[in-house]
Amino acid sequence: MNKKIKKPISPTRLIIGSFVLVILVGAILLSMPFSSKSGQFTAFIDSLFTATTATCVTGLVTVDTFSHWSYLGQGIILTLIQIGGLGLVTLTTFFMVALRKKAGLSSMALAREAVNGNDLSSLKRLVSLVIFFSITVELIGASVLAVRFIPEFGSGEGIWIAVFTAVSAYCNAGLDLFGRHGEFSSLTHYANDPLVVLTVAALIIIGGLGFIVYYDILFARKKRGHTLLHTKLVIYATAGILIISALLFFLFEFTNPKTIGGIDGAGNKAMAAGFHSVTLRTAGFNTLSIADLTAPSKLLSIMLMFIGAAPGSTAGGVKVTTVVVIVAMLISTLRGADDVTVLGRKIDRKTVYKSISLVIIGLFVAVITTSIIYICDGVNLMDSAFEAFSALGTTGVSTGITPNLSSVSKITIIITMLLGRVGPFTFFIAFSGKNDKSKAVILPEGQIIVG
Repeated sequence: MNKKIKKPISPTRLIIGSFVLVILVGAILLSMPFSSKSGQFTAFIDSLFTATTATCVTGLVTVDTFSHWSYLGQGIILTLIQIGGLGLVTLTTFFMVALRKKAGLSSMALAREAVNGNDLSSLKRLVSLVIFFSITVELIGASVLAVRFIPEFGSGEGIWIAVFTAVSAYCNAGLDLFGRHGEFSSLTHYANDPLVVLTVAALIIIGGLGFIVYYDILFARKKRGHTLLHTKLVIYATAGILIISALLFFLFEFTNPKTIGGIDGAGNKAMAAGFHSVTLRTAGFNTLSIADLTAPSKLLSIMLMFIGAAPGSTAGGVKVTTVVVIVAMLISTLRGADDVTVLGRKIDRKTVYKSISLVIIGLFVAVITTSIIYICDGVNLMDSAFEAFSALGTTGVSTGITPNLSSVSKITIIITMLLGRVGPFTFFIAFSGKNDKSKAVILPEGQIIVG
């Protein structure tokens, strides 16, 4: 009698499952009376939304983080941000290494998937780097922010706000405790404060470059004598996108009295434009009124939210490397070249196909989410799309429609945020039910006329 051998659960499914479990536990805790300032139960849809936005490091909220949640509730949210930013599996693997527990190949493969690592032998060092580097950067950021917040709010409150802001910024979450200046106000109160704005911007950029880049620069590069193509692409693309988008925002909003046009001083105007270009790469903070942006700025914002930051980082989006590959493919096609090349290196076809698939699936999810918000809540198409792309890119900036959305739209955004955090392509592949035993079939070539 043959016993049916159960196939092990794939690392990707375990990672997705870990995120769902953390979200559900967080939602239950946040719905309890001890998590709210009023001491009353919070509607589960709002608790689930908040737990999802924190774990998926998005930043969209249906209730103001400062006004609604107690210190314990804020602590739960901060814990979810840290777990979501670094990844539950990464944290688990780190503690296994720290306690000198033997990690099998399956555990190593799981952690490799979580941090986008390519070499199992160097995984322990990579995971350790993720944890220690992240904590160090967050502590430095919190220390700098405390210089501003302690004099303003007192020692205890100032330190708490500094720590919360630093972790949220580094993890690209965008959740904040500045509702004391007005609900959902984010960093608008500090729009002309270089210490706060530049520190938060630096934390966002550092968190969005990706752990593989840091590992390559600090360790792997010494062995090879050169940096990876991936590292070069991430740095070049990030710098290019930030500079170009900042210039465009400056031009689009220069005469808008409700945004950059209403800010005094050329330096402050430039800082506002620069910060907006940074935060749109999946961070969620804002110093400008998002609802008052011009149509071109909103459209540019949607594009940036869709692109996101680097793979293996705390950020979301389809990733800058994906966009670089697609642009390179377009250039190669226009030139009539057979191969896609970037910086003198040939890109394999699987990477090109995956990049195209990422963009198509991402756009499909965004269109569905936009349509549901538009139909169910009657929100204009631009704001509906803005909300959808913000959720998918785990960005978190909003034109202000989130708290008033219907339950259907909120649930849709919850699902979109989860898809955005784990990656819609990864999610659909993980649950596609692909049969590993299927053999490749050689088919006759067919010709299709396109264009």
